[in-house]
Amino acid sequence: MAKPPTDPYRRKSGKTGSGNSGAFLRSRAALVLASVFNGQLLTEALSEYQQQVEERDRGLLAELAYGVCRDYFLLQAVVSRLFRHSPKQKDQDIRALVLSGLYQLLSTRIPAHAAIGESAGAAKVLKKKWAVALVNGVLRRFQREREQILEQVTAENSSEVRYNQPTWLVDALFRAWRDQAEDVLKGLQQRPPFILRVNLQRYSLSEYVSLLTGEGLLSRPVAGVASALMLEKPVAVSRLPGFAEGAVSVQDAGAQMGAFLLDARPGMKVLDACAAPGGKTGHLLEHTPALDLTAMDVDEKRLQRVEENMQRLGFSPELVVGDASDPQGVWSEGGYDRILVDAPCTATGVIRRHPDIKLLRRPADVDALVQRQKAILAAQWSLLRPGGRMLYATCSLLPQENDEQISGFLLKHGDARAVMLASRRGIRTLHGLQLLPDTLETDGFYYALLEKQEV
Repeated sequence: MAKPPTDPYRRKSGKTGSGNSGAFLRSRAALVLASVFNGQLLTEALSEYQQQVEERDRGLLAELAYGVCRDYFLLQAVVSRLFRHSPKQKDQDIRALVLSGLYQLLSTRIPAHAAIGESAGAAKVLKKKWAVALVNGVLRRFQREREQILEQVTAENSSEVRYNQPTWLVDALFRAWRDQAEDVLKGLQQRPPFILRVNLQRYSLSEYVSLLTGEGLLSRPVAGVASALMLEKPVAVSRLPGFAEGAVSVQDAGAQMGAFLLDARPGMKVLDACAAPGGKTGHLLEHTPALDLTAMDVDEKRLQRVEENMQRLGFSPELVVGDASDPQGVWSEGGYDRILVDAPCTATGVIRRHPDIKLLRRPADVDALVQRQKAILAAQWSLLRPGGRMLYATCSLLPQENDEQISGFLLKHGDARAVMLASRRGIRTLHGLQLLPDTLETDGFYYALLEKQEV
């Protein structure tokens, strides 16, 4: 786990600059978080506001945004004891300032005077001078009463605070994974590992380890995933040997298993449905370069990311915009030997990588996504030739989206059978394989392989 950052934005002279000042930076973090509170994805909000600070300043901006999302329920429980009245909807940026100030006081080595002073100053940057004294007073009160407030929060024994996850998800995980739930919940609070996918067409794992060692980067293989290396510490991709030339990519080890489990052979006609941002697409072609592969996604903007990734890797699959649940156009003519359905899901297995999920996802989303998955499975099945195989994948931990989804599919499709998956990782379920984020090596994923039988 990386050490919490110090504050490089506090100038020795005590002066506040323009775009580089501590107050300005914290105002940008508040705007990122307010956007998330209003329903925007963290990655999208961060990308927007990162452009307003210099490159060297972006690490702390990301740390504050991700840190508040990761520890949100604890921080919010503290805030509820510091505010008499919650800030109005139009003042979510002020609530975000207080939350990020608390995060700095609780979880970083940033000096308290800087965390408090610059957070208060950020209210002025946001053109809300009335909130300067409010933010300052609330954070100073927490500093004075820290132990008492934390004791009160702990005494309530709230599952949200204990696990820093929404109650509905905590309950769902204990129902689904009673014996493993504690470890899973702890795993979801860890900082995500930095995993590389080595292009084995270019380097063996041991050869690439040697290249990393030569750059002073320590790594180790991930058991059961032939292309995966875990770096001891995260680094900029520019430091990875051969990254620009496609020799290596950044991808979770659990996600890398998809290409191996689909087991496409040279010359096969393959469809990667729901392909964006292209991680699995690239790995399919690295694993078996001679594929007739079509990568499809419903979002044209996200499909552009697939194209960018393919250019770096040196591949040129056919890219098409289309709805996996409603096949139309040339790509929908069928006859595929292999189909990868990386289905839209609750993403509960990747919360440590995308902690905004715990703020944005609602219980009602589960049923809606289950129906969407059901429609995609049925539509894609019609495109698979007899004897072909379809790999269904989610990054969910919920049985409704995984084994229960496949059970329902098998009942409705008499020509389908589940193929037993051979893997050194994961828990074997009734129909597939479940990876849990109870270790640092993989996020949470589910895989089921279905074969279309001759009727």
